[in-house]
Amino acid sequence: MTTSLQNGITTLLGQIDAPTASFFTSCVHCGLCADACLFYTETKDPKYTPIHKLEPMRRLWQQEYTFWGKLMKNVGLSKPVTDEELTEWEPLVYDSCTLCGRCSLVCPVGNDIVYMVRKMREGMVASGHAPEGLKGATQRAIELGSPMGLNINTLKAQIKHAEKDTGLTVPLDVEGADYMLVLSSAEIADYPEIIGAVARIFKQANVSWTLASDGFEGTNSGIQIGSSDFAAELVGRIVHAAERLKVKYVISPECGHAFTALRWEGPNLIGRPYPFKVIHIIELLDELRSSGRLKTEGVDETRMTFHDPCQMVRRGGVIEQPRNLMHMVAPNFVEMPEPGVQNWCCGGGGGVSANHRAEPLRIQVFSRKKAQLDSVNVKTIVTSCSNCRTMLLDGLENNHMDVEVIGLTELIAEHLADKQEGSAA
Repeated sequence: MTTSLQNGITTLLGQIDAPTASFFTSCVHCGLCADACLFYTETKDPKYTPIHKLEPMRRLWQQEYTFWGKLMKNVGLSKPVTDEELTEWEPLVYDSCTLCGRCSLVCPVGNDIVYMVRKMREGMVASGHAPEGLKGATQRAIELGSPMGLNINTLKAQIKHAEKDTGLTVPLDVEGADYMLVLSSAEIADYPEIIGAVARIFKQANVSWTLASDGFEGTNSGIQIGSSDFAAELVGRIVHAAERLKVKYVISPECGHAFTALRWEGPNLIGRPYPFKVIHIIELLDELRSSGRLKTEGVDETRMTFHDPCQMVRRGGVIEQPRNLMHMVAPNFVEMPEPGVQNWCCGGGGGVSANHRAEPLRIQVFSRKKAQLDSVNVKTIVTSCSNCRTMLLDGLENNHMDVEVIGLTELIAEHLADKQEGSAA
């Protein structure tokens, strides 16, 4: 057995905790997880059944922790997990799983399959079985501070553009501000208009806020590739910046796995509670709305729908807030079939968008989202995740669909009442 394979098997065995063992034990092989999986429903290939993607890990659990499994292993009736098998399983674990959580949602016995896939990825990384795109993104995140290779100079350049466009000051490294905004690489590089949108909204609402030069990147490649050590390092940088600036809240960006890593998994990753609270940008905007501090004027009569980002809505619970905001400015807002917690993934979450090998499959399974959109016949899709935004644009282009995609924060900013100029609070 090679050292890398041994490391992977040792890691996998170490990941088999009580919940994982109970999930494997209680699985009734009903197949409902398959019908909930984008990759199965759009291909009808049984290998994409979510629970099947965990087969090597299930067999290790059986061989090491169950009576009959140990017996079968000892008499040669249960085959060992090999490097060749992990190579075969790598596309199933990384290319055909976005960690969207739909399979976990429908499981009749409550098994969290996403939880197990995350643990499976820990072993895959340790054995050297991870996509090159994700390896590169994670390496850049650790060494350069961003999976896209961006640095503070890139952010400062975008801040200058935002300040020129809005006439407002975008605060950086302001100690004692109430809120610290975190951005994703995609927002900084591809959708920088969100910086100006936030500045304008926070000016109107008199929000005390700042960005941090040493903690502006929210994307967590460690979560996506399946390395808790890397994930902890990336979360720790944001925590350090927030503590340095003594803020009360950290605002998670329009990025699904940034929200998951920072809001739900961060304290466990770094081994201690935060001295601040984490709030999604959409949650904050809705709080400002309900308190009367966010005021809009005019509406957009375009027929619009909202794409629910999996990590934010299904796994994060931010369900009604984006709809409250949509109803402020979009009178012709319509829901897609199976909205909210039941919505279908964009196809590129969980690191799939950074995995070039997965692109043909990702484009193929966009047929589910296309069917949703065809049924409502909209002109605009609004979403609150930069990765979803990019995947939607890509899918629409590949399917020759003339539909606009915009971010919810920017949509609200476009309809602010009494737009003002001056310095941000």
